[in-house]
This record gives sequence, C-alpha cells and structure tokens, in this order.
Amino acid sequence: MNAFVFPGQGSQFTGMGKDWYDSYPEARAMMLRANDILGFSLTDVMFEGTDEELRQTRVTQPAIFLHSIVNCQLSTTLSPDMVAGHSLGEFSALVAAGVLGWEDALRLVSERALAMQEACELQSGTMAAVLGMADDGVVEICNSIDDVVVAANFNCPGQVVISGSVTGIDAACKNLKEAGAKRALKLSVGGAFHSPLMQPAADRLEKAIIATIFNTPICPVYQNVSALGETDKDVIKKQLLEQLTSPVRWTQSVQQMIADGATAFYEFGPGDVLKGLIRKINPNIEVG
Repeated sequence: MNAFVFPGQGSQFTGMGKDWYDSYPEARAMMLRANDILGFSLTDVMFEGTDEELRQTRVTQPAIFLHSIVNCQLSTTLSPDMVAGHSLGEFSALVAAGVLGWEDALRLVSERALAMQEACELQSGTMAAVLGMADDGVVEICNSIDDVVVAANFNCPGQVVISGSVTGIDAACKNLKEAGAKRALKLSVGGAFHSPLMQPAADRLEKAIIATIFNTPICPVYQNVSALGETDKDVIKKQLLEQLTSPVRWTQSVQQMIADGATAFYEFGPGDVLKGLIRKINPNIEVG
C-alpha cells in the first residue's frame, strides 16, 4: 500500500518549483492562481527570494504547501492508499485525500500562517530539539517545569522537539541535559508552535476552518493529533484545528501506517526530511 507524506515548515529553498513552472503549463497555471489568491507574488519569493525572505511565516507556509501540491499533481503514476503530513504538511495531505480543494486549502494555510505570526507577537516563545532521550523521559521533564513547556514534535525515536515559553525552554534544556539527553538545542524559530501558546492562532483559524467545505476522504488521513487513520470529515476538521496547540505525533503516525499495511512511503514537497525520519522509525520500509 502506498503512503503519501508531506513536509512542514523548514524545508523551503530558493528556486523551489521554478523548473516545474518553466516546464509544465499545469504547474504554471496553479502557481499563478496561487499568486492571485494570496494577493502577492509568492512565486517571485519562491524562485528568487533570499533565505530570510523565505523564512517569513506568511511566505514559508504557502510556498511549501504549493510546492507539495504541484509535486503531487505532477506525479500521475501513483495514487495514495493513505496520507499524512507533518504539521503544515497535513493541509497538503488533505488535498491529496480529496478532503479539501487545493485553493481552499491554500486560503487556510495563508490564514494559519498569519494567525501563528500574530500569536507569536502576542506572547514570545521558542522551541528546542532534544536528541538521545526516550519520548517518555522528555515528556516527564517537560511536565516537571513550572512554566509552559510541552513535547511538540515526536519526529523519530530519540528526536523530540519541545515548545514553550523562553524561560520554560531554558529550564527544560538544562534539566534534560542533566538527565542524560545527548543534546538539547534551542532552535531559531519565531514562536512556541504546537503548544498552548498557539491558542490565539487556533481561535483565529477556527472561523476559517468552520466556513470551509470538507469532503469525505478517498483514503485514511493519519492526523498529527491522533496518529490514527481518520475518515470522518467532521473529526478531520476538528483535529486540524486542535493541531495548532497539540503535538505532532509523527513517529506514532508512521508506525500506525505501517501497522495498517503501508509498504512504501512517498514524500512530496521540498527536501527529503520525512524520508530520513521514516528510515529512522523503520529502516526496513521502502521510501521513495
């Protein structure tokens, strides 16, 4: 069974999608339509922007989403039996599963990016990568900190990202190192994503999600919140909103997809971060 997976923020690069724009009329049409929907030339930044320009949340999220969807649309020889996306990538997965039209999904992604940026400005926060410690140990130490700190991304065994207030993350990193973590490194990010500090973003995004038509998926969608294959469009809508303040259970999602019959994983989007994580989760699975 084929599993389609889609990356999240951080996999962008200058020039992303330019070859498709030049070579495929259908890709060019989608990209120009995306510019119209967003009200600015996303393609200019994708093709020629600096690293700093590409890191702007309002640009990064739509750019990665658009690249992923065009990539998937051009791959006509494959069809998914199940889908999943890492954080932002869940929107791409929902398009691949027929839950959302790509234009509606792009509008939601843009609103999500703006809502997250606004939440970051309301309350400062940060994230840190923790390496070489079991998931349960990371969670236990986060829970012991007298401040906002949570496990935000379960990326693969031995790799968890924590999220929260600046003081909370500093305290957690100190305790994690003392408890035996190989590394606990603060990340250069603009906020505490997938933590309770993103509640203002969830509140803003809720109206847009409620107003958007969700369809029954053509295949199960393994969502970040539950790590289970969901087919109920109402559950999918609910968990898509919860995702902003909940952890990305990527390790658990991939393990569940394999348990449910996935034999090959195909990553669509810039970079190959997910391929590397999937190989660490299960080195025996086919990754394409």
